[in-house]
Amino acid sequence: MSLFQPIPNAGSAPDTTRPLADRMRPRTLDEFVGQEQLIGPGKPLRTQIERDDMGSLIFWGPPGTGKTTLAKIIANMTKAEFIEFSAVLAGIKEIKQVMADAERARQYGTRTIVFIDEIHRFNKAQQDAFLPHVEKGNIRLIGATTENPSFEINSALLSRTRVYVLQPLTEDQIVLLLRRALSDGKRGLGEMNLTASDDVLRRIASYSSGDARNAYNVLEVAAGLAKPTGVPHVSLGLRDVGVTTEGNRNGRASEESPLLAKSARSGAPSEAVAREITDDIVRDALQRRVLLYDKTGEEHYNLISALHKSVRNSDPDAALYWLGRMLEAGEDPLYIARRVVRMAVEDIGLADPNALSLCMAARDAVDFIGMPEGNLALAEAVVYLSAAPKSNALYTAYGEVKQDVEQTSADQVPLHLRNAPTKLMKGLGYGRGYQYAHDLEEKVADMQCLPDNLRGRVYYQPTNEGIEKRIRERLEEIKRLRSRTGAGSPSRQKD
Repeated sequence: MSLFQPIPNAGSAPDTTRPLADRMRPRTLDEFVGQEQLIGPGKPLRTQIERDDMGSLIFWGPPGTGKTTLAKIIANMTKAEFIEFSAVLAGIKEIKQVMADAERARQYGTRTIVFIDEIHRFNKAQQDAFLPHVEKGNIRLIGATTENPSFEINSALLSRTRVYVLQPLTEDQIVLLLRRALSDGKRGLGEMNLTASDDVLRRIASYSSGDARNAYNVLEVAAGLAKPTGVPHVSLGLRDVGVTTEGNRNGRASEESPLLAKSARSGAPSEAVAREITDDIVRDALQRRVLLYDKTGEEHYNLISALHKSVRNSDPDAALYWLGRMLEAGEDPLYIARRVVRMAVEDIGLADPNALSLCMAARDAVDFIGMPEGNLALAEAVVYLSAAPKSNALYTAYGEVKQDVEQTSADQVPLHLRNAPTKLMKGLGYGRGYQYAHDLEEKVADMQCLPDNLRGRVYYQPTNEGIEKRIRERLEEIKRLRSRTGAGSPSRQKD
């Protein structure tokens, strides 16, 4: 099988068996919706495309934002040979073959653009195979990825490409695309005589999380469920419409839907009867909202960061929202519980020691009763942390300790702090001068407990928040007591 795949002719008749999202794919920059910051009039990427003067590119953005579409538009507008393959299917053997073909084509004056979908799935060795050919100019590489290129693309390859960031589409932009699909009689659903209110289309847009492909798929399912105006809608289950949760998660309706299959076979209804897509129909088509989330990708870290920073900023509403986003998208609740425990010790600390106990109890509750019942235990924990007094004094103190441990010499433990279980150790001075605090009236001895090179170092500096205010007052009192404790205080050896 050749990797040189012909680009579909923009003027050819559409294949109605193809998914709506594919049929409605923009063919020119003027049809493209969204990403004005990149392809608006006069913008650098648009200018490069129109002049056919591009280097190698990486398109980075969430699903359904137009990465592949832009590559196909470039293919239609460029004068170069266009090769498209997926990183999911291609291996090092295919890469080498493509590079060899591109090098031969260059000798005959033909430029080659290689488009790689999901380029982040290539391992480091596979990515390295492109380097010499990109550097020599044998190919111009266009990669599409949903993952942060900083983490997923070799630095050497990344330095030879320009990264363009694509943003999720807005609700207004998705509504525009859906309206276009409803009215387009050639590639879209225009011949089905469908109607839908702006509110209904906006509901689809809001549930698509900025993913145009997902919105098209929902509209296509809803079109198959639409009834003639005035006919009551009977809510159907997943099996009735042939749509699986997994199908929705992948942004594709099941091809087993009898309604959709009938529509595909017969085309538009023979009678010109208006069919309305209602809220109830959209609810059936959606079944369950598909949330953009990758438990191992950047969005995973973005959301946990948002949760942590909302808690730190004492915003319980935002904390609950980000918690819900993670849990409803399928995040491991024990992972969240571990991070919540971390928040308790990093951002609350001794300002409210009960925070740690409550978070440990929430973790145990999640482990004991499971989900979804454990949701409320985590919700209770994040709200408590949000409302609790905040202190990072312990976090800061331990950071300074760690720095001193790494950057200063590891001085010996002072002799008076060492135990002396043997006569030899006593003879060497182990334990000599140790002051047993319980023998003192104030229970505080004026005794050095740090090594000599860190004498007088202060790490923990409590705030005036919550219980730490009392701790600060107590430490100030201990400092005064220690200064009054004289050298004549009783001392004894005590383990």
